[in-house]
Amino acid sequence: MKNIPYSVQPLTKIRECRSQKTLRTLENRFEKFDSVRCDEFKYVSFDKYDSELFFNHLSLRCVRKSTIITTNRSFERWSEIFGDIVLTAAMVDRLTRHTLIINMNGKSLRVEET
Repeated sequence: MKNIPYSVQPLTKIRECRSQKTLRTLENRFEKFDSVRCDEFKYVSFDKYDSELFFNHLSLRCVRKSTIITTNRSFERWSEIFGDIVLTAAMVDRLTRHTLIINMNGKSLRVEET
């Protein structure tokens, strides 16, 4: 399985490539990864342009490749992350098509360890 060959958040990588004008190259690579993980989804803020870029990247993978997103925010609160209700609805629609959603409740392992 091919994974992202860099250890940064996808949005951070998208921003870097946008500023270096290598975004299309990243899109081509991103589209080919078997699996992409967006961990702790909500801690990075999105402006309008970031939201649109992220939506476009997720759309490239829609139905064809695996994307794993971890977050402690419900879908109803995702518009707080992206700042656009319509874009958020479209993103959730694409992400939840042919999807397994695992809702985990319980105590934090990090809290239990401390």
